[in-house]
Amino acid sequence: MASSKKDEIAAFIAREFPQTRVQVLAVGDRAARVAHEVGIAELRPGGTVSGPVMMATADVALYVAILGEIGLVPLTVTTSLSFNFMRKPSADRRIVGECRLLKLGRTLAVGEVSLYSEGQDEMVAHAVGTYAIPPK
Repeated sequence: MASSKKDEIAAFIAREFPQTRVQVLAVGDRAARVAHEVGIAELRPGGTVSGPVMMATADVALYVAILGEIGLVPLTVTTSLSFNFMRKPSADRRIVGECRLLKLGRTLAVGEVSLYSEGQDEMVAHAVGTYAIPPK
C-alpha cells in the first residue's frame, strides 16, 4: 500500500480532525487499516471498549479507504453505518479496523470494516457503511 498516499491522508486527518485518536496505518487497493488507542477514557463499566470508540474507528476506516481512491474530498460523508458487536474487545489493546470497499461509484461508496483487538484473530465487531461523495 502506497505510503505517500497514507502519509497525505494521515496528515489530512490530523489537521482536519485533531480530536480523533484514530491513526492511519495503511491505505490503497480499495482498502484501509486504522487503529484507535485504548486507555481508561475509552472503556465503559465492565472493562470493555466503548461502542462509540469502535464505531468511530470503523467510520474513519471507511473514510480513509474512500479518500485513498478519490483523493482528499472533505465533504465525503457518512450516510449510514450498520454495526454488529460480536465479542468483548481487550481493554489493554488498540482497536484495529480493516476496511474493504465493496462498491465505489460516482456518488456513493459502500464498504465493510472488520474490527479486532490488536494482535488477536477473532473479530470483535463488524460494520457496513455507505458514504455520499459530492459532485465534482
